Amino acid sequence: MQESNSHPNLHKPGSDQTGKSFGHLVDLREVVKTYHSSAGTFTALKGVDLKVESGAFVSIIGKSGSGKSTLINIITGIDKPTSGEIIVDGIPVHEFNEEQVAVWRGQSVGVIFQFFQLLPTLTAVENILLAMDYGGHYHRIERPDQAMHLLELVGMAEHAHHLPSALSGGQQQCVAIARALANNPVLLTADEPTGNLDSKSTEMVFRLFENLAVSGKTILMVTHDNELAERAQRTIRLVDGRIQDEFGNR
Repeated sequence: MQESNSHPNLHKPGSDQTGKSFGHLVDLREVVKTYHSSAGTFTALKGVDLKVESGAFVSIIGKSGSGKSTLINIITGIDKPTSGEIIVDGIPVHEFNEEQVAVWRGQSVGVIFQFFQLLPTLTAVENILLAMDYGGHYHRIERPDQAMHLLELVGMAEHAHHLPSALSGGQQQCVAIARALANNPVLLTADEPTGNLDSKSTEMVFRLFENLAVSGKTILMVTHDNELAERAQRTIRLVDGRIQDEFGNR
């Protein structure tokens, strides 16, 4: 049961009356992103077309500066394209203003970062509850039970009342993944989610991604680790702001 709110209307032109979208979950069309600074002009993305089906687990690889993080930031609305269209679950994200995109991201996208970004003064479960407060997906009465369910899902229920400082890097990333799932997003994105972890923690976190993919979650993951990339269902390689090639791994 959702709480009522004053969120902007999120129009979904590619959906029916039930809200179910048609076609691909992620659809990028001729996306260009150019940055301007005192040092000059740099085009990070150069006419990128990308389609991702619902339930796909996609890895994104490429050298530093190839446009990987920019691509993820464009898809999640953290950054706006210079030109082109970004449609996620039937929603034209590129048409939103800052307030609308923030509401949409809180409701529809789970974002996972390399350095966890858990609030240090909140416990694991409190970090998840805060995300639920912003998303408004669950009624306030339901949130504590749902937060504990998510911690159980990532194997962290026994650490629910621990501060991030009491957890290992791998454990913090598992909590961050639970937080990203707080509002049952249609899309999970992860930018180098194992880049700050040792090999044991990397394996723990990646197995969690694999399990989420099996359960039907759509995942886009940037990684510098080619071996991990090959374990995704599909890999996209970026070179100088363009998709050079892509291939299925299974």
